[in-house]
Amino acid sequence: MRVLFAASPAIAVPSLEVLCNIDGIELVGVLTNPDTAKGRSGALAPTEVGEAAEKLLAVSKQRFSILKPFKLDAEAREQVTALKPDLLVSFAYGRLFGPKFLNLFPFGGINIHASLLPKYRGPSPIQAAILNRDTITGISIQTLVQEMDCGEILAVQQFQLTGRETNVTLSDLIAQKAAVMLPDVIRKIADGTVKKTEQNHSEVIKCKLFTKEDGIINWNKSALEIDAAIRAFTPWPLCRTIHNGKELIILKATAGLQDAVSLQGKPGQVLGTDKEHGILIETGDGILSVTELQYQQKKALFWRDFLNGARDFMGSQLG
Repeated sequence: MRVLFAASPAIAVPSLEVLCNIDGIELVGVLTNPDTAKGRSGALAPTEVGEAAEKLLAVSKQRFSILKPFKLDAEAREQVTALKPDLLVSFAYGRLFGPKFLNLFPFGGINIHASLLPKYRGPSPIQAAILNRDTITGISIQTLVQEMDCGEILAVQQFQLTGRETNVTLSDLIAQKAAVMLPDVIRKIADGTVKKTEQNHSEVIKCKLFTKEDGIINWNKSALEIDAAIRAFTPWPLCRTIHNGKELIILKATAGLQDAVSLQGKPGQVLGTDKEHGILIETGDGILSVTELQYQQKKALFWRDFLNGARDFMGSQLG
């Protein structure tokens, strides 16, 4: 089975590494987004998958091409055709595949999606699961069709959530689990034993593409909601508020310290501190305990260190 792997972010790197080491599977190409300018220097840098692919080429026995087209146009299709792939495997590539592109693969295409489809179709299933404080999530491997995340299910794995996952930790967990699932699905496609299950389209829940504005903290929300947003939006777009005209980023916090202080304030008011739980901030329902934060363009600080440099923080009104 000759495979073209289409992916861009770090969550897909373990699956790429697995594809380089599976008997009976030949990785013929890696399709990823073009290099982009990063950092203050503006130097071009590859995607996480592109960088990993370059490193694998240096050490792996497999020889494959790395493709970085701006568009999946006729030129890109010619490059893919030259590789003679059998199957397209996609994991957070970031672009839709048109019918002409999918027709290049005799065995079609499959996609790894970080949710229990049809729940959280769309671009941000991991953040959606954290924001909604789900107790269970999972991974679906589906066939690629023209409508986003509407393909037949080939494999699924579900697992419990602790309620303390962040975007980073849950992405890492899903990355590792998906890499374990993938080889078995490809083998079954190759030998014709894969089973396909239609999604229940009446149970669809969609998730959206988040923007920087989604990270602005609404202190009228509950401590549980704000805590979930902080975990979902770190490292991007980050949860932010305003303190004395300066943007303040909240990096780590917990909810549930309901009886920490006797004096309740307005939502967004800094009430005091707790030696075990950090800085206590009133919300629309409950108290948020903040343990790591930073001013914009300053370094992240543990709450005690932060207060040493922000003498006017206690009792202030945020937002």
